[in-house]
Amino acid sequence: MNTADQILFLLKTRGPRTAQQLADLLGLTSMGARRHLEAAEVAGLASHEDVAEKVGRPSRRWLLTDAGHARFPDRHADLTLQLIAQVRALFGEDGMDKLIIAREQASEAFYREAIGAGAALHERVQALALARDVEGYMAEVEAHGDGSLLLVENHCPICAAARECQNFCRSELEVFQRVLGPGCEVRREEHILSGARRCAYRIKQV
Repeated sequence: MNTADQILFLLKTRGPRTAQQLADLLGLTSMGARRHLEAAEVAGLASHEDVAEKVGRPSRRWLLTDAGHARFPDRHADLTLQLIAQVRALFGEDGMDKLIIAREQASEAFYREAIGAGAALHERVQALALARDVEGYMAEVEAHGDGSLLLVENHCPICAAARECQNFCRSELEVFQRVLGPGCEVRREEHILSGARRCAYRIKQV
């Protein structure tokens, strides 16, 4: 992965960052990072916003544009939308419900196999994140001081389908709860479809 792609990847996985922050992460000079960012802006892949700080001049933060996000896998969004429209036209909403249930069952079986049985909660969440990463969600796990875990998904490869039929997202939340077990609580805190940069799920023992 070249430096330009690394910068786009960091903006995708870490969110808005200053040129200096990106330079520190990549071992570049601030000027070197800024040149890559300006080139990405010219290409329509990144933009910037000036954020007022409590002290001193505003901080310039860089973020991906829609075109920048589109550089990452989307699982052939156009074809997916066509298939959803055809299912609805041929089989109605009952057909869509059956499709979602079938996908839910297949996903649950895949995650259960990936997680296994008897592991501690943090091991189960990590295994789920690895399975989601394989599916293209760019998933990772953050541990927090209160004992909770945050399952973070930096990319949604089925975003187009989820916008067209939000039951896909409802289904995923329910599947996570079932495969991680009754001894924990899963709550969505950030949602791409609600305008967030990523999807994030707070998971804690109960």
